[in-house]
Amino acid sequence: MKVLIIEDDKILSKTIEQCICIKYDVDRAFDGEEGIIYAENNIYDVIILDLMIPIIDGYSVLANLRNKKIYTPVLILTAKDGLDDKLKGFRLGADDYMTKPFNREELLARIDAIIRRTSGNYGENALEFKDLKLDLNSRTAKVNEIEVALQGKQFDVLEYLINSKNTIITKDQIFDKIWGFDSDTSTNVIEVYTSRA
Repeated sequence: MKVLIIEDDKILSKTIEQCICIKYDVDRAFDGEEGIIYAENNIYDVIILDLMIPIIDGYSVLANLRNKKIYTPVLILTAKDGLDDKLKGFRLGADDYMTKPFNREELLARIDAIIRRTSGNYGENALEFKDLKLDLNSRTAKVNEIEVALQGKQFDVLEYLINSKNTIITKDQIFDKIWGFDSDTSTNVIEVYTSRA
């Protein structure tokens, strides 16, 4: 699972990353314009969005994404705690709203809840597609109850493909989601991994 943090305070952004990196891969953007560029790749499971960010404010970022039909769940995390601020965020398409300062466990719980709600995964922490079952806790895969040995990032590729079933995804999206924008390797690695799957 991958989370995008759009927060201009680099220390706070790093703190948020440290709070969630045990469970989620994280990318960080430090202004609204950069946040939109990242989010347009449509590879994130959740976006954590501050409202008071430079260049393009958080409300405008959210409106921009929803206008472009990017429906990645958004958790607003901001110091703005007024009811009008919260209502505006929800009306623009936010999925949840938290105010700063925040509790680490609550942040993780809210991200988990958003992912459960959007994936429909309320039971065991597993994904299934036909005869394939991925156990997300133990990171094991079984076909017809027989365990399949997976190498390197094969589990991550399978997880992404199952979560994206019935959706056309590009090789670049797979690469950015699994290997990340900063990877030193090339998109050819996807063919290597999928040919083994």
